[in-house]
Amino acid sequence: MIKLIVALGNPGIEYELTRHNIAWILIDTHPEINKQNWKNKFKGEYTDINISGEKVYILKPQTYMNLSGESVQSLCQFFKINVNEILVIQDELDLPFGQIHFKKGGCLAGHNGLKSIAKHMNSPDFYRMRIGIGRPEKGSVSSWVLSKIPATMDTELSIVMEKSNKALDCFLKNGLKKAANLYNKKDFLSLK
Repeated sequence: MIKLIVALGNPGIEYELTRHNIAWILIDTHPEINKQNWKNKFKGEYTDINISGEKVYILKPQTYMNLSGESVQSLCQFFKINVNEILVIQDELDLPFGQIHFKKGGCLAGHNGLKSIAKHMNSPDFYRMRIGIGRPEKGSVSSWVLSKIPATMDTELSIVMEKSNKALDCFLKNGLKKAANLYNKKDFLSLK
């Protein structure tokens, strides 16, 4: 059972609607989560929702991506949450925009937010929801992830967020196996 959802991103107006903050965009568009009252504590913003009678916390670390683990560790120590009860939502360069992928543990693929959480929780064995942002055709990866999602993609972004939120709900209610079978690497933009 998941007790904590961590949405990775960077605080500040300059990072709003950037590819690196796609997890925050997802949480901000979730029909239930975005209605909640958020509190500032644990070096982040957090709230909670009820899933099948169980309290699930949602955390947006405010430490910047590279130090996300500090916020996660602080909340987990306070609420006594184990690493295998965490779902981290992240941006993923190795998936095209329009695809997601659920998994547990494994390679951190150079993602500094994931590295920080694994370091502070002494394990990489948390669940992950990877949201595809694709790779740049040219230029640096850091410029790509920190660039804004173009306004010309608003319609596509809306479709991807709606379907990703359904996938997130499926994962929370039914677990990894069912969510992975239904949603992993499906092209949301080609499904009507």
